Amino acid sequence: MQLNAGIITSKLAESKAFYTEQLGFGVTFENDFYLLLHTPNRTAQLSFLLPNHPTQQAIFQPAFQGKGVYLTIEVEDVDAVYDKLKKAGVEMAIDLRDEPWGDRHFAIVDPNGVGIDIVKYTAPSE
Repeated sequence: MQLNAGIITSKLAESKAFYTEQLGFGVTFENDFYLLLHTPNRTAQLSFLLPNHPTQQAIFQPAFQGKGVYLTIEVEDVDAVYDKLKKAGVEMAIDLRDEPWGDRHFAIVDPNGVGIDIVKYTAPSE
């Protein structure tokens, strides 16, 4: 079983630019109403679909409202990713920090309002 999370949005171009340019995602498939991206190591996918597209059933028509969804991206070197995004001018929703339960992470927000937690899991502090 594989999971492909999808976001219904009119911001296909903005989403493509954000995920490919800032996070290194690749384009798996794209047409005028659908965009399928993959993580750099191709272990996960994320899709974007235009709202109210006539080819789609009613359940896939309404646009995402920008609240109540988040993504977690686990990376090997969270400090390097943080520095790269900061230098690129990406706004930080949460600055780089260590949590007592073991996460070293920071958060950004995509063009659709989706919070993205970028994390390196570490051992919890004593």
